[in-house]
Amino acid sequence: MSVFEKFKHGLTKTRDFVAAQFNRLAAEFGHFDDDMLDELEMTLIQADCGITASMESIDAIREHIRNTGDDSHAGVIGALYETLSSMLTERKLTLERGKLTIYLMVGVNGTGKTTTSAKLAQRAKREQYRVMMAAADTFRAAAIDQLKVWGERTQTAVIAHDMGSDPAAVVFDAIQSAKARGTELLIVDTAGRLHTKKNLMDELAKIRRVIDREAPDAKLETLLVIDATTGQNGIIQARAFNDSVALTGIVITKLDGNAKGGVAIAVARETGLPLVLAGLGEGADDLQDFDRELFLKAILPEY
Repeated sequence: MSVFEKFKHGLTKTRDFVAAQFNRLAAEFGHFDDDMLDELEMTLIQADCGITASMESIDAIREHIRNTGDDSHAGVIGALYETLSSMLTERKLTLERGKLTIYLMVGVNGTGKTTTSAKLAQRAKREQYRVMMAAADTFRAAAIDQLKVWGERTQTAVIAHDMGSDPAAVVFDAIQSAKARGTELLIVDTAGRLHTKKNLMDELAKIRRVIDREAPDAKLETLLVIDATTGQNGIIQARAFNDSVALTGIVITKLDGNAKGGVAIAVARETGLPLVLAGLGEGADDLQDFDRELFLKAILPEY
């Protein structure tokens, strides 16, 4: 299956929802008037594209129609594609041979941080990088055990302490071990925490300080994992975590879960942060580098 087919398959529910609404609106006359554009705006909002992104998109379409006179189905889709594309920033994660890179995985409970961490480890090992994982979620024994299981499956070393230990101490030990072993990628899996709990966010900031102090020369990627099914709450999460640990990228998981894949657009538009990975299914190969062009082609009707 090609990368585009993976995007298209994973985003089928979103595409079917948006396409059905588009086709319904354009079916009678084949062109869009103001009332139909209002309905299109509501379709984008219902697909979790966010109010700001949806309103700006429709404003851009109206401007396109005023300037060109083209209110056709194809013209409207084309204008929408261009506008949404301008809101999405993408960036690929890269590793460097012989240099330590650290992925600090953050997010609320249930977003898929641990599974995403394991998939990233598996991908890096396939490319012959030296990889290690750190179980910095010390609040739940199950979380530590889960990462150890993934370590066994992917033949990746896991640094872990007992449940209730200081997560920053786990990260400290992991960094020392990574340096000693010549590790090229250290993936730090942190506890799921509510972005509204200041003490937990402070603890995450402490982990970040340990990394900055103990591995100042390492390349650090602080990645927020957002579950696409949580909708607009993802925007609030992104802002809160960015304030605490200065995010470098967004991972959107479970894009195959419902018809709300537009949350990627909402988060990118509201935060300005780049999208780095898209979770399009359960398999290891379903975690893909985020591709703006393929994403939009996968959710919008053809034109």
